[in-house]
Amino acid sequence: MESIIEILKEHDIAPSMQRVKILEYLRNYKTHPTADIIYQALVDEMPTLSKTTVYNTLKTLTDKGILLALSLFENEERYEYNTNPHIHFKCTECGKIYDISKTFECLKNEEIEGHKVLEHHINLKGICKSCRDS
Repeated sequence: MESIIEILKEHDIAPSMQRVKILEYLRNYKTHPTADIIYQALVDEMPTLSKTTVYNTLKTLTDKGILLALSLFENEERYEYNTNPHIHFKCTECGKIYDISKTFECLKNEEIEGHKVLEHHINLKGICKSCRDS
């Protein structure tokens, strides 16, 4: 828990219990949850937690660069602790989203048709290994 408190302090964020628990949840569960999923996962442990607190905390953590806010495949925003470049793969059968540790460095700082690329996001859809093996 101290490392999460240190991360928050390094980013000039006061380490409230709610912020610590939300960041801890995202660090431990790499499921790309929505704010509602995070709220449902933590509300029993923290009955005073509100959805507004979850949304505000996620916005703060995203604004400070600790989290990534993702609009991957639907109109819902999901969050993740992994801020390193990677690819997202969503299974069309089970709905799980996987991180794939590959990047396309050839696009970094490239110019494409006169446009300078500063960052890129690659999202793939298909059938995951688990569903294919079933």
